Amino acid sequence: MTHGIIVTLAVLGVIGQGVAGLLLLTGLLWLARVRTPLAFVRSAIWGYELWLAFLVSAVATGGSLFFSEVANFVPCELCWFQRISMYPLSITTLLAALCNDHRASRYLLPLPLVGAGLSTYHLLVENGVVKQAQACLLTAPGGCATKWINEFGYVTIPTLALGGFALVFALLLLASVGSPTPEMVDSDDDEPSDAVEHAWQKAAA
Repeated sequence: MTHGIIVTLAVLGVIGQGVAGLLLLTGLLWLARVRTPLAFVRSAIWGYELWLAFLVSAVATGGSLFFSEVANFVPCELCWFQRISMYPLSITTLLAALCNDHRASRYLLPLPLVGAGLSTYHLLVENGVVKQAQACLLTAPGGCATKWINEFGYVTIPTLALGGFALVFALLLLASVGSPTPEMVDSDDDEPSDAVEHAWQKAAA
């Protein structure tokens, strides 16, 4: 049963990575002045970004607790730092969603960003690219380089964490921008539409 849950979490992680990759692609297309894909995504999920961010962070939080409390995987120092970045998101995104407070999402953006950086560093340690610190060896058997799971040939715990952080960041970023309008779809113009510029200026204010 434990292995079945691990495989399920790995499958969810792969799906999340795919969705995060698609969101990244639409963002890159927007920068290339191809507006339609991102406008379609924003229109499709508008009003649900915070709930989706809560869902992702809640699954990630529950998954990490399953690994440590049920599967008895000992979290290393880097795991704890990533938990510090993820666990508050499962509460704050829920509160923001309940209050329908999209402005709050911009203040949560640093958490998944820092968490993604930690996950990337953990992956480098895990694969021997970066030497692990002595503190890692003191916090868990084998230190931070231990691969407690390795599904599909690449899905490890920091891989799951990185995908979760990337997806939460993308959803919070979408939530922080103003509501989508028809004027945002303007792929034929050489310059970004005024609506898009105004929305991003509001998000940065």
